[in-house]
Amino acid sequence: MTTGLHADLLDRLGRTLAGGDLAAGTVLRAEELEATYGVSRTVVREAVRVLESMGMVRSRRRVGVVVAERSAWNVFDPMVIRWRLAGPGRDDQLRTLSELRAGFEPAAAAYAAQRATPAQCGALTGAVMDMAVHGRSGDLEAYLAADVVFHRTLLEATGNEMLAALADVVAEVLAGRTHHGLMPDTPNPEAIRLHADVAQAVQSGDAAAARHAMQAIITEAAEAMLD
Repeated sequence: MTTGLHADLLDRLGRTLAGGDLAAGTVLRAEELEATYGVSRTVVREAVRVLESMGMVRSRRRVGVVVAERSAWNVFDPMVIRWRLAGPGRDDQLRTLSELRAGFEPAAAAYAAQRATPAQCGALTGAVMDMAVHGRSGDLEAYLAADVVFHRTLLEATGNEMLAALADVVAEVLAGRTHHGLMPDTPNPEAIRLHADVAQAVQSGDAAAARHAMQAIITEAAEAMLD
């Protein structure tokens, strides 16, 4: 087995499951997967093991590997989010993710205003500057990288490990927006300004302003993606 083969099969199976091409209860037979994807039994087993850890499939004695109901999926797993954003249910996934972000990121911004270290304040400001530079040049991948740094730093600055653990979820939302053509060719200057407002509020310790600006960011992003 190679990491490349394993990762490729995992991604292809994950996208197939997330896209609804295999109904819950469908039995996945190792020999059929080997033939379909041209991989070894070991590669199949490793990919299935990961999917099982995500709740997307389950093993049944004397039956084999069975596609699980969506209610059993680990919907917070970044790869599950990525696959769902790549599929036909993208709009529903974006809606639920936007609602989730609205539930925790404004509060996270308020906590960060109370607890951020000087280094974290500097990182937030630096990320905003990078967003401004790359937004102006139209380099969406570089803009995405800076945006991810901003939100990850903000969540880490809360001093709350549960909130910090959601950084990968937010990163997948941001990446999905960029990679599925849901971003304008030139990022909205208003969005960059709102990020600057959050950074400034965190640096000055203004929890209310940080919360308000972050809520505005999420609203702007949701409207842009679902437009």
